[in-house]
Amino acid sequence: MKVIDWINLAIMVAFFVCCCYQAVYIPISWFKKPKAHKPAELHRYAVLIAARNEEVVIPLLIESIKKQDYPGELIDIYVMADNCTDRTAEAAEKAGAKVYERHNLEKIGKGFVMHDLIENLKEDGLFSRYDGFFIFDADNVIRENYFTEMNRYFSDGYKIVTGYRNSKNFGDNWLTAGVGLWFLRETRYLNYPRCLVGSSSAIGGTGFCVARELLERYGGWNFFTLTEDLEFTSRVVSDGYKIGFCREAMLYDEQPDEFRQSWRQRLRWSRGYLQMLAKYGGKLLKCIFKKGLPTRFAAYDILMNTIPPILMACIGLVVNIVNMVSMIVAKAGILEIVMPLVKAILFGYAGLFAIGFITMISEWKYIHTSTPKKILYSFTFPLFMFTFMPISIQALFCKVQWKPIHHKLALSADRIEENF
Repeated sequence: MKVIDWINLAIMVAFFVCCCYQAVYIPISWFKKPKAHKPAELHRYAVLIAARNEEVVIPLLIESIKKQDYPGELIDIYVMADNCTDRTAEAAEKAGAKVYERHNLEKIGKGFVMHDLIENLKEDGLFSRYDGFFIFDADNVIRENYFTEMNRYFSDGYKIVTGYRNSKNFGDNWLTAGVGLWFLRETRYLNYPRCLVGSSSAIGGTGFCVARELLERYGGWNFFTLTEDLEFTSRVVSDGYKIGFCREAMLYDEQPDEFRQSWRQRLRWSRGYLQMLAKYGGKLLKCIFKKGLPTRFAAYDILMNTIPPILMACIGLVVNIVNMVSMIVAKAGILEIVMPLVKAILFGYAGLFAIGFITMISEWKYIHTSTPKKILYSFTFPLFMFTFMPISIQALFCKVQWKPIHHKLALSADRIEENF
């Protein structure tokens, strides 16, 4: 076996050692039954929505909140219209939300918007009214039972609860299907089994609830990296909190359907991972060795889902490209030049296909697109994931800033589900 083959084998073994525990999550999610809930109490909630030029989609989100089977008098909706140049504020107010407006082109990003919205609630004497705060993106829509189901977990004692994240436009193309399938995999085969075994789930940017007392402890929302959701997750996990997961609470959001927007979004995620590691990597490592077992495992789980997959894939890509260049210089045969990279790609494709296919089959009834597209996008999923490698390498060297994603699908949850 050649040196390059040994290197590729070592990378695969290292990846397996770091992440093999996730294979156990699969049968856990199939066979382990969730614990019975405690008697649910009715809590008062505020909904917080950051919106930048979202006049097309935000009325549908507010409408879906107002249609909840949870008592409407216990839900208030607040929108921060952030640097808007359209009629987002007017559309949100007309739909029934209380609207604040923000004009700050220096502190840009969802973290800053959430911070300012909460500070406005405090100044107006509204913050202390609520037991918990739901955070949504403006393009989201939710099923009618969302608050009722999330409230069950909140009543169980969780200080943070997240729901089932699905896609409005899964079937648009291979990009929307790729990110949609990845979120479904995170939902079914990470967050759900984590909750079943008593570990901590992770929030995914939107559709989660935070207890007021937790925001009071942290002085509001003070998480400002490019992936403020992962930063928040890392902080609460390292402080010993568990994030609950509510499988019954279904949320739909819109995925970018253009390659440029998809690349830009994932570049922000990749850079945000690096920011999170710089800020909380050391603290999470300390938790692994110094805290109690549940916190140790949760901290390890967060780190393993942030570092190994992309890091090892990028190392493998760079090593194989360097090997190809050296072989070309040495005037080796074409098969000797390309075969190591081809084998690495095939192994990677097979592994990613298995992940995507298992998720596609188990979540089939929740994926709202045609059967041929479901089959096709199972095969394109690995290709979508491969594009993370150049994105992650770019994130190491370029400056990345938060930029808005254009949303255009004004669809209710019922319409999304009735189409297929």
